[in-house]
Amino acid sequence: MTTAPEDEVLHRTDNGVAWITLNRPAAMNALTWDQRERIITLLADASADPATRAVVITATGKGFCAGADLRSNGNGGAAAERIAGDVARMIRLGAQRLVTAVLDCEKPVIAAVNGTAAGIGAHLALACDLVIAAEPARFIEVFVRRGLVPDGGGAYLLPRLVGPQKAKELMFFGDAVPAAEAERLGLVNKVVPAEELERTAREWAERLAQGPTRAIAMTKQLVNASLDGDRAAALAAEATAQEINMTTADANEGVASFVERRTPKYLGR
Repeated sequence: MTTAPEDEVLHRTDNGVAWITLNRPAAMNALTWDQRERIITLLADASADPATRAVVITATGKGFCAGADLRSNGNGGAAAERIAGDVARMIRLGAQRLVTAVLDCEKPVIAAVNGTAAGIGAHLALACDLVIAAEPARFIEVFVRRGLVPDGGGAYLLPRLVGPQKAKELMFFGDAVPAAEAERLGLVNKVVPAEELERTAREWAERLAQGPTRAIAMTKQLVNASLDGDRAAALAAEATAQEINMTTADANEGVASFVERRTPKYLGR
């Protein structure tokens, strides 16, 4: 398998923040298989790199991500023959791996949604820990319009964000949800004018990058796991996470700075 050309997925790191930018504006940033592989790799790299302390996923042009590029190889386009298991395998290795990579990234991930997020593009954004949307952005569960079942974790993510009834409404009808409505529903944390999107995402990400990285990582893990387990398991996981966290330099710094009445200086370790 090849990797996406570097100019189709831009990557840079500034002030501890990894910026991952989809860059196929002419295609409304519809994702190819190779682009997905590149994003998954970059998220894994962010988890492993102590110098990377937050991640922003955004895009160029008018669209955030129009979904999977069905015209590219490996994305379910026309095939000479398809046998049972091919589609499920493609989804597991493609869209589901992408969403899982975001959910499992050990650094906080912010989606800076500049425009339309449809299908797997919507799920890519909603899998992020925080979502900032530009005013022109909109979210579309487009699958029903194509006679398809939502994939890429949609039926897992949406009910946890908006409840089962509203999730069904969004998925049954496939109507576009404007940014302001998405914020009201709880799909989006903040809506800003388009010209303020990058600045706001940078402010949030750099604030996270100055925080206690390991504590934030374990908090992310606890919150995500709490939606799937029972109370006893959640409380046990919480106690274990705090036990582990108290061995970090940042936890010691946080307590010491409180006692000494000074601003903490977290190092992400």
